[in-house]
Amino acid sequence: MRIIAKRASRLFLQTHPRGDKAKTRLEVWHSTVEDADWATPADVKATYGDASILKNSRVVFNIAGNKFRLVARINYPYRVLYVRFVGTHEECDDIDAETI
Repeated sequence: MRIIAKRASRLFLQTHPRGDKAKTRLEVWHSTVEDADWATPADVKATYGDASILKNSRVVFNIAGNKFRLVARINYPYRVLYVRFVGTHEECDDIDAETI
């Protein structure tokens, strides 16, 4: 998969007080996703069973035991994942993951 907007992850790590706790987990997530070949939401679930598949091609990934969340939009035919949001579980509750 090609990951677009890694900037959201970098900004989170640089600016969030708890970002250092998520750094290694986000790096593992990035590595796993870059090596993946997801053609369907079922492929995502096969890799990340606890991911939430939403409308509008959105997926919410739990990072570091669900302390952090990453919201992405996936273009399955082109194998492109767009990072739309990275934050704490609580911060994710304040956004609309299906439209962000």
